[in-house]
Amino acid sequence: MTNIYSIGIDIGGTNTDIGLVSADGYCVARRNLPTATYYDASVYVADICAAIKEMMAEELVKTIDGIGIAAPAGNYYTGCIENATNLNFKGIIDLPKLFAEHLDVPVTVSNDANAAAYGELVYGGAKGMKHFITFTLGTGVGSGIVIDGKLVHGKTGNAGELGHAILIPSGRPCGCGRKGCLETYTSATGIRRTALELLEQHPEYDGVLSKVPQEELTSKHVGDAAQAGDPLALEVFELTGNWLGIALANAVAFSSPEAIFLMGGPVKAGEVLMRPVRESFKKHLCFVYDNSVEILVSKLPGNEAAILGAAALTKAQ
Repeated sequence: MTNIYSIGIDIGGTNTDIGLVSADGYCVARRNLPTATYYDASVYVADICAAIKEMMAEELVKTIDGIGIAAPAGNYYTGCIENATNLNFKGIIDLPKLFAEHLDVPVTVSNDANAAAYGELVYGGAKGMKHFITFTLGTGVGSGIVIDGKLVHGKTGNAGELGHAILIPSGRPCGCGRKGCLETYTSATGIRRTALELLEQHPEYDGVLSKVPQEELTSKHVGDAAQAGDPLALEVFELTGNWLGIALANAVAFSSPEAIFLMGGPVKAGEVLMRPVRESFKKHLCFVYDNSVEILVSKLPGNEAAILGAAALTKAQ
């Protein structure tokens, strides 16, 4: 039986990852382009298509069944990137139209959080599930919602921005212009902010995090320190886990999922995050959902999750 291949493209502000993905979820070839060097979307897409053709030739793949693209401000309904703030090419970028100039295959576009959710459904731990939510903890917090086996896009195509649900009214300023959004507390950036606040509150602390220059401190530093038993770092993750658990309990109330999958850099800290998340989730979950929802770590391989998620969009309904 001939294998069926698709293309997954993860567009980031700095780099663009492109993968040739087999039907069983194996990335057989990859390419990378420096997004930040492109100012003309037409040239950018032409170079992506050249990379795709090169991979297909190397792997002796004659046809692909589609191209899935995870893009900042990507709109599933229009296939366009709409006024992305972290890309050099501005305005409305009609990706299907640009790709059609080079390749005659369907193009599906969505944001990276939705792509991650569909990747979990097609290739990851959500296989066989019809109702689940994914949370991606990165620079911000993204989420994707699947109900009845379908991604929720909403009227505008931007449904599921749970990272911008307000967790603490009048809390930390968020890049969206409001205050107290979930991502200001539970993203990698939020974890760093919590650590800096605790360092200021505890001038007597002389642990490992006090030795890192504040401008260089990252959530990975905090995660590594927590895994090594550092008390301040552990307090950071206790707070983060409590906040995230509240948000997950609230999310269950509107969609009653079978599971919630967590992914992203902070999740690599392991049980120092997952334990307080589960404890807070159980504490704040409405009783009608008791024992109906699992909190799980994504089963997508970390170094290929974005590509697989994008490729899975070609299977989206």
